[in-house]
Amino acid sequence: MKRHYLGLLCAAGLLAAGAAADAAEDVFTPLTAVPFNPVTTPVPGTDGRWHFVYELELTNTRSVPATLEQVDVVGVKPADALATFDPPSFPGRLKQLDNRPAENAEIELNATRLFLINIAMERQDIPARLSHMLDLKGAGLNATDPNPAKLRYQAATLNVTRDLPNVHPPLSGKGWLAINGCCEPGVHRSTALPVNGKLHFAQRFAIDWVRLDEQGRLRNGPVDRVESYTAYGATIHAVADGTVVSTLDALPNQVPGSLPDPGTITLANVDGNHVVLDIGNGYYAFYAHMQPGSVQVRVGQKIRAGTVLGLLGNSGNTSAPHLHFHIMDGESVLGSEGVPYVFDRFELAGNIPDAAVPADMGGNFSQFLRPTPQSRTEQFPLDTDVIDFGQ
Repeated sequence: MKRHYLGLLCAAGLLAAGAAADAAEDVFTPLTAVPFNPVTTPVPGTDGRWHFVYELELTNTRSVPATLEQVDVVGVKPADALATFDPPSFPGRLKQLDNRPAENAEIELNATRLFLINIAMERQDIPARLSHMLDLKGAGLNATDPNPAKLRYQAATLNVTRDLPNVHPPLSGKGWLAINGCCEPGVHRSTALPVNGKLHFAQRFAIDWVRLDEQGRLRNGPVDRVESYTAYGATIHAVADGTVVSTLDALPNQVPGSLPDPGTITLANVDGNHVVLDIGNGYYAFYAHMQPGSVQVRVGQKIRAGTVLGLLGNSGNTSAPHLHFHIMDGESVLGSEGVPYVFDRFELAGNIPDAAVPADMGGNFSQFLRPTPQSRTEQFPLDTDVIDFGQ
């Protein structure tokens, strides 16, 4: 039977001629952009601003390469750019699906890139939703033309929510340094993992906590001894009332100074000895790299905020004793989405520039501490902040 394609041919002809009657409503978008999650929640940082951290999935649907030239983050009014990202800012922000940086801004047919976004603004400027204006060169309306056309269009709208868990600190005492934290692309924030059939940014808001002693040292002793590190052996506390849903307690400490052999790391042991707490409202608190034999709670146990969970150690994929802490929207420590949160109260004692801390964590960092720490309530510590928690 002979098939007729008149309708299809007519539509293609109109598109090729650029004569679509409803062009004001529909826009040809060869590079699609979809929010990784449909909503985003800003978190108040110690700098007094509110921080958005989220991702876009960019996919080229046409044989003409799509070259990204600029991304504007816009609010309710597309003409008002809240932030602009251009090619000099793309390295580390435009990623391949295996977390490697994209070699360039060109995206081939059927290829997908992740675009990592972090912006900060004053509270009064937070819009009800965010969207994006994309500037690129890509396939035009004429499907037979192999030359890229310059395009600009709006895509990837996501709603803004204000639902933030407010929790107690997971540690006590003075001198806690937040590393690998919010909000620029880094070790935690940049890692998307394919777990249980889907990509996840479980560590989007994760912090690694290490500690200064009274002399301002992170380490006082040989690099390869866990006891040399001030943080080692610190008590770890429940950040809220909750129920224990997962524990691991049998893994040994790693020898500090270098990461373990990657061939020995699995999804089961990457986070070392750990505890996962269901703290209600769909939120789960995760504590990693604990000292072997120190976990003091059991699965199914209901506990109160402040309960001692165990001791800080160096188990799993780690090069020095620290507490990895994050809050997520599911029980799976890597197969969930990391969510922002605030600590109810703490003191901001200083900030140590990342470049000032050598790889072996040696040295004295007292010069970066404030003479008088500043009291803070319902804020999120930012990268390399030094925090004093209550006893």
